[in-house]
Amino acid sequence: MTGGAAAVRSGIRFDRVSVAYGGNTVLDGLDLTVEPGEVMALLGPSGSGKTTALRAVAGFVRPVSGRVFIGDRDVTALPPHKRGIGMVVQSYALFPHLRVQDNVAFGLKARKADRSEIPGRVSEALELVGMAGYARRYPRELSGGQQQRVAIARALAIRPGVLLLDEPLSALDAQLRSGMLTELARLHRELPDVSILYVTHDQVEALTLADRIAVMDRARLRDCDTPQELYRRPRTEFTASFVGNANLLPVTVAKPSDTVDFAGHALAVPTGEVAEGVTATLCVRPHLVGLGAGPNALTGTISEVQWRGSTHRLYVDVDGHRIKADVRELRETPVLGDTATLHFAARDAVLLPQGAGVSHG
Repeated sequence: MTGGAAAVRSGIRFDRVSVAYGGNTVLDGLDLTVEPGEVMALLGPSGSGKTTALRAVAGFVRPVSGRVFIGDRDVTALPPHKRGIGMVVQSYALFPHLRVQDNVAFGLKARKADRSEIPGRVSEALELVGMAGYARRYPRELSGGQQQRVAIARALAIRPGVLLLDEPLSALDAQLRSGMLTELARLHRELPDVSILYVTHDQVEALTLADRIAVMDRARLRDCDTPQELYRRPRTEFTASFVGNANLLPVTVAKPSDTVDFAGHALAVPTGEVAEGVTATLCVRPHLVGLGAGPNALTGTISEVQWRGSTHRLYVDVDGHRIKADVRELRETPVLGDTATLHFAARDAVLLPQGAGVSHG
């Protein structure tokens, strides 16, 4: 499902976009570009501004300042039906009295597409989402996952340059969600010209699907980068804690270089250009913390043990600080109150200076 129309209208740009309701700013000066053919995930907690940003692209909210571009067109003042976008929401929003084929055709008819083209485009969209054999069924005859596929087919049938997905999997159970993630990844490969803006609070969805992730919090963009960079080298404490799981340890940069002090323990970690005496936060992912002797060893008391199938998560109290370690399943479950030694490699730690700036996309 390619073509000139999608290529021309692909890509999204937020130019200092702010949205307010009753004097309350819910999106504050968003600068962000979604490249043509890119999947950008907006990731953040409830109230972070991510859905407001998506609705500003859709035309459902009007910015109080700033501009929204789709491709090279300023669409800030355009109504939704003139923006050339497809949109899928978490509630499916299918018409219960219409068969699947008629639900998918709805957007085409609303846009007054050539009647002779509609059946072919409906079939094409249903084939793309694996629902070609369900064209004559009603929504009530479908599972939740199948209904969501139909909703995606309806959005794709109009051949949009931009596809907006607003928490599209949140109403599905874990197994269906996993399957739909696979299907969405396949769709991305088959629709290389379509830009996708994907709103979610689920970090697994964002890490799985996105080319880049924009991390939102309190109406502002906090960070933006590839999933790998945000996970391995976060630039802010918020990103470190929201994208994946992290140990965030208060430290002070010490002498010699590449050394920090944590609760009286000297740890060897890269300090870069952070000056001696500066207070910072050390980020270490739990799966990179080992059990037993090793570099940067810290000894404490086991306060909690969680069995997670292939791993045990250990919580170890070290001088008043709780450190998490995900270790491969142990033959014998550690006993609460026992002493344990943890360690991590210098290359696996990231130093986050206090007040680290926001990275714009």
